Amino acid sequence: MGTQKITPPLIFAITVATIGSFQFGYNTGVINAPETIIKSYLNHTLEDKSKQSPSSVLLTSLWSLCVAIFSVGGMIGSFSVGLFVNRFGRRNSMLIVNLLAIAGGCLMGFCKIARSVEMLILGRLIIGLFCGLCTGFVPMYIGEISPTALRGAFGTFNQLGIVVGILVAQIFGLEVILGSEALWPVLLGFTILPAILQSAALPFCPESPRFLLINRNEEESAKQILQRLWGTQDVSQDIQEMKDESARMAQEKKVTVLELFRARSYRQPIIISIVLQLSQQLSGINAVFYYSTGIFKEAGVGEPIYATIGAGVVNTIFTVVSLFLVERAGRRTLHMIGLGGMAFCSLLMTISLLLKDKYGWMSFVCIVAILIFVAFFEVGPGPIPWFIVAELFSQGPRPAAVAVAGCSNWTSNFLVGLLFPSAAYYLGAYVFIVFTAFLVTFLIFTFFKVPETRGRTFEEITRAFEGQTQEAARSAKDPIMEMNRVQPEKESTTNV
Repeated sequence: MGTQKITPPLIFAITVATIGSFQFGYNTGVINAPETIIKSYLNHTLEDKSKQSPSSVLLTSLWSLCVAIFSVGGMIGSFSVGLFVNRFGRRNSMLIVNLLAIAGGCLMGFCKIARSVEMLILGRLIIGLFCGLCTGFVPMYIGEISPTALRGAFGTFNQLGIVVGILVAQIFGLEVILGSEALWPVLLGFTILPAILQSAALPFCPESPRFLLINRNEEESAKQILQRLWGTQDVSQDIQEMKDESARMAQEKKVTVLELFRARSYRQPIIISIVLQLSQQLSGINAVFYYSTGIFKEAGVGEPIYATIGAGVVNTIFTVVSLFLVERAGRRTLHMIGLGGMAFCSLLMTISLLLKDKYGWMSFVCIVAILIFVAFFEVGPGPIPWFIVAELFSQGPRPAAVAVAGCSNWTSNFLVGLLFPSAAYYLGAYVFIVFTAFLVTFLIFTFFKVPETRGRTFEEITRAFEGQTQEAARSAKDPIMEMNRVQPEKESTTNV
């Protein structure tokens, strides 16, 4: 069919969509660098209003609220994905919610001039809401406009946008750039610019052809978009696949979140989707970034912030590596390699942290372990959970499934942020043993339960799940193991 061609319209549409992922990454990382300066601003603002110095407990609580409210917004936003994409379409949803980014950016950017702590907190909540919606829209849109053979590689662009966003936030957060007393509101308000850029570019991107054909019944438009995006006239097989999916959807009632857990054919893929999202957040990646500056400092690095930026660069490089590997090695294989490598590195980090006072060189072993840990994260657990959710579900249940998976990701992210400082305080270096246990558990789950989706159409994946559900009703065999045996020739090629 010649659907593996990479065309300029396809690259343009995916790049523009990825700005939403960049926003998520940027707003996740931006708050860490100016921590001391923002705390000082909170102190002065409250002192001016109440004419007395606020207590350290109140200051810490307000700072924690500024950080955590972002995740609360993300939870709400990710759960609202279905409300937008089914009504307005994938592209138009991305366009509409940029209003949230502009509103949130303005509130944060002008909070210092207005001397309003409330504006800062509300701005963080709104930007969190926006980022939560983006974590649903972007992987869904990219998955639906990409050719089957390139879906995994393009799906990795979502994670690439996130890590580039984090890296840009770390660099801009340096005191010599925007992380200064005078310019920190500009650092937080910068998020307005990508929103304006994406809003200007999105009208030139096509709507998802799957949405047009299946939800709007606009077959001719879908056909023309596919031909333009994929650079081939012969898209009849793909159009037929969408029509078959549309016919199946017409026989089903609208899939709600509850239905995902009640219906046998959806239960297995939704559990896989949730566990994969948990494997990303409970892997310890956020904890490593939280800890890295302190570890680099103890290892004798003069400016630990630059070492943390170095970790961000490793983050970005290995996301690009994943982009080239994902269609060659397969999702399942890469995810297992990533989890296994991270488990080994977290064990190495525990040992080196415990022995670094006795042996000075152990600090450098720990730094190397951190960088390799980050590299393994970006090979598998970083990008794969985001786009595999869109692959496991057909058009009908996909928005609800993406919402549930996104919400579980944001919730576990929030809990790690909330509980990790206490865990680190009580457990010290042994805190990474907890993550090692999680990583090994997720590795075992992936080996036994996660199917390979590489090179398979949405229809084939859905049919395989339904087939194993019927098989499960007839026998006590493990349905997912059956699924992994559906196409042995595809599994046999999953070597790096």
